[in-house]
Amino acid sequence: MKNIAASLLVLVLITSAKAQTLKILMIGAHPDDCEIKGGGTAAIFVSMGHEVKFISVTNGDAGHMEEGGGMLAKRRYEETQEVAKRLGITYEVLDNHDGELLPTLPIRLDIIRLIRDWEADVVISHRSNDYHPDHRYTAILVQDAAFMVGVPNIASDTPPLRKNPVFLYYQDYFQKPYPFQPDIAVDISSVIDQKIHALDAHRSQFYEWLPWIGGYAEEVPEGEEERKKWLASKRSGTIAPEAQKALEKWYGKDKASTAQHTELFEICEYGTQPDQNEIKRLFPMLGN
Repeated sequence: MKNIAASLLVLVLITSAKAQTLKILMIGAHPDDCEIKGGGTAAIFVSMGHEVKFISVTNGDAGHMEEGGGMLAKRRYEETQEVAKRLGITYEVLDNHDGELLPTLPIRLDIIRLIRDWEADVVISHRSNDYHPDHRYTAILVQDAAFMVGVPNIASDTPPLRKNPVFLYYQDYFQKPYPFQPDIAVDISSVIDQKIHALDAHRSQFYEWLPWIGGYAEEVPEGEEERKKWLASKRSGTIAPEAQKALEKWYGKDKASTAQHTELFEICEYGTQPDQNEIKRLFPMLGN
């Protein structure tokens, strides 16, 4: 009887742990978008025992000045899998051409299935006002999926979600038609090195393509460690007043004053609308 009771206790504990495990889904237009906008937050979720998946809606086969097509897509996929190892996440890349994405029904159905299959508690993606058409159309695809994930007769080959996820936007700096609103601020200071380590896996982007298209290729150092230090310097800056205010809301003034790096998210009006207690449940690092 003691053995049976012990086995039942273990089963209850395992079931309870699974029930408390959060499933976070970050969706970007390209390999590297999720890392740039949410890599630190992902690292914290993983460190707390939660599950994170990144999805790139395009395969990145146009993002280079010398390489392209299938070979570049293969290289960029390999970079995403290295990121997955470095962050402890799952990473999937869809086979849609970079720079040619459109918000079509087949891709929307793919997004619906992916959200359902992951049983996401939180889905984070781009806002629809953005300089890059792939970012805009990824935002539209995710927004169009937000209600449909619960409709049984849409993508009926996958079970509908019984509870709609909370949908969030990554931070951006575009002002029209309205600026980004920092509803949630995550202090990522403790994991900034891990985030930079993840970005470093995208060699084709941060040391080749982005410096070339941005006109600063001559700045890129040669050595491995020098490159990572340089990358860290390019990806860090002062915390803006509105970000500081959001940090104070969630961490209090004392803790917020020590933050050096943050990632910000805006609540999308589609999907479940969380109150403050629900946000704290979904982002258990807030205030810690």
